[in-house]
Amino acid sequence: MIVDFRKQQRAPRPLMYPSSCDTFVALPPATQGQRIVFGKNSDRPCDEVQEVVYFPARDYNAGEKVECTYIEIEQAAHTNAVVLSRPAWLWGAEMGANEHQVCIGNEAVWGRESAEDEEALLGMDFVRLGLERAETAQKAVDVIAELLEKYGQGGNCMEDQSGFTYHNSFLISDRTEAWVMETSGKYWAAEKVGDGYRNISNQYSITTKIDKEHPGMREYAKSHGWWDGKAPFSFAETYSFMTTARIEASGSRYCEGRNLLERSKGHITAETMMEILRDKESGINMEGMFMTTGSMVSVVPTDSTLPGVHYFTGTPDPERSVFKPFIFVKDIKQLKQTSSPCYGPDDPVKKIPRFQSKPDRKHPLFIKHEVVARIIDSTKDKGKKIMQNMRVLEKEKMAEMEKLLSSGIEDPTSVVHLFSNSSQEELSVYSNI
Repeated sequence: MIVDFRKQQRAPRPLMYPSSCDTFVALPPATQGQRIVFGKNSDRPCDEVQEVVYFPARDYNAGEKVECTYIEIEQAAHTNAVVLSRPAWLWGAEMGANEHQVCIGNEAVWGRESAEDEEALLGMDFVRLGLERAETAQKAVDVIAELLEKYGQGGNCMEDQSGFTYHNSFLISDRTEAWVMETSGKYWAAEKVGDGYRNISNQYSITTKIDKEHPGMREYAKSHGWWDGKAPFSFAETYSFMTTARIEASGSRYCEGRNLLERSKGHITAETMMEILRDKESGINMEGMFMTTGSMVSVVPTDSTLPGVHYFTGTPDPERSVFKPFIFVKDIKQLKQTSSPCYGPDDPVKKIPRFQSKPDRKHPLFIKHEVVARIIDSTKDKGKKIMQNMRVLEKEKMAEMEKLLSSGIEDPTSVVHLFSNSSQEELSVYSNI
């Protein structure tokens, strides 16, 4: 029997539609010490590979262009050094940080306005563009807003022909503050977070506290009958299908995540954030056809003389993964163990029509981790020993990073290969089974 795979791919796949992704930030006095702690779980199709990659700072000539996932846009005169965790098939990122210690994670959101099928910038493209072009969290909001107005958002967000689209929300932090930015088409609102904690999931969450906004956002809502122009304006209530009461009362991951942050308020650390991301009971660590395929935790001191430390797994399920540290210094090379194969212009994502096939995008760490995950699932004693060794490695790395977070880096060359060496040590743990 001949099966038309393309027709199969166009059929609705409700089980693969995401109901997850969670991003968190905690600031003093909610954190332990004068530090910002940022975290995100990226929840994507279970067969999708997420890679961790580094791009150095770079200058460009006037008039140069940059090819994003689907469209080409004007390149900035200068781009910052960035470390990204991203689905291996696209240009942008699910989450990442830059050399100025700006961190960004995005979420899929849906509302009254339909998301565009037409190819434009993906939400994940905005994450990378914000990191490459902004030195502060507030500047990243401005960068995303400007690009959203100029190029729009839209296009398929999966590596197949499902035509899956959504609007985007962003949680952005730096050394001093955080911002939540939520979008609907080209319209947006942003909320400043100066202290405490904040989290976002797959729903609008900005209510009446709006610190920046699209100039036409309220009038657009009024013209569609979503707001009468008299009641206090709530972005979430106006642009989403859910009322504020439903958002607040629902037993969703948004509320679960907020409760977990509240429970540790005043002493939130990197370890706290990792435990939140590993929490399966709340649904934050997602399993199934859509699962957590990559995780990130960043610790950024408010003291600008101290380094920020950015931990990435580069592998699915943070419960069965190692958070490995990365620090921005000069002369960092590409992270080979977590970099997927590159197919250049022959990549099915670049060819029109797109997604006619799906190449192998597994990077070296993913390949070994996949084997180990099966052992953990199938062999209780052996799996327990592997997990213990993984945690020992992670704790050793975190202890080393604590010294740098407290005292600074005397010799930057000592951490040039930090993430790569940590990945190699993880591979060694797997090789010893």
